[in-house]
Amino acid sequence: MSLSKTTFGHFNLYTIDTGDFKLDGGAMFGVVPKTLWSRGIPADDKNRITMTVRCLLIESTKTGRIYLVDNGVGTKFNEKMMDIYQIDYSEKSLQMSLEHHGFSADQITDIIFTHLHFDHCGGTSYYSESGELEHTFKNATYHVNERHWQTATNPNAREKASFLPDNINPIKSSERLNLVPDDHQYEEGLGTVIVNGHTIGQQLPLISDGNRNMLFAADLLPTHVHVPLAWVMGYDMYPTKTLKEKKAILERATQENWLIYLEHDHQKEIITLESDGKRVSVKNSHTLNDL
Repeated sequence: MSLSKTTFGHFNLYTIDTGDFKLDGGAMFGVVPKTLWSRGIPADDKNRITMTVRCLLIESTKTGRIYLVDNGVGTKFNEKMMDIYQIDYSEKSLQMSLEHHGFSADQITDIIFTHLHFDHCGGTSYYSESGELEHTFKNATYHVNERHWQTATNPNAREKASFLPDNINPIKSSERLNLVPDDHQYEEGLGTVIVNGHTIGQQLPLISDGNRNMLFAADLLPTHVHVPLAWVMGYDMYPTKTLKEKKAILERATQENWLIYLEHDHQKEIITLESDGKRVSVKNSHTLNDL
């Protein structure tokens, strides 16, 4: 397990690797042919590609808040589902990552959900030995974009399989649910960018140290191989919206030399971008340790 950390303005940032899993490569790249995308991420004999769930712990030295952005797949899947998604906690997990950096789940004050698909919020709860659903983060406020909450609790038929009741219901019944508006500012230096192509109301945390910006890209840009504009996931609800949102953010990120933190990339943690005037590509890759 390779975990990194850095100081970024008045924030201490920590990589939280919550485990690996696999998804169908064709679904992850939509209309892009396998002959192209497989050059960047090879597929197994079932056409699945290896992905990770790399979350981010943000410790504010100004407010004392300890934010966790997303929390992974969790442990509630049965053996059949664990096998389908090839979920692997042998080398890294949410608990191992928190402990590595000297934190416990009870210290987390805020969970910022980019969105509530199963691989982003499954770690919120777990089954106790008696079979009851328990909250992992007993002192944390759950922050969800208000428009996304409506989508997650009233999903369309196509997206319904991504919003699992065992994940959503504990959040729904919690007295610690906080629905936030678009472009919500959690505190100075920690805001959000809203995108609606993958799912309505996906909030991407944007962290600033006063000079540099770091964007937690979530499922707008799941891996570095998704940088080409038209390389959009088949999972996206509104792919033409994704194209517009992705174009605007890639242009701004390139011009302002943003750091892009990748949640699902098994190979690269952070990238910067460059443009030749026609297309955007990866310039450099980093870890938090490099910053």
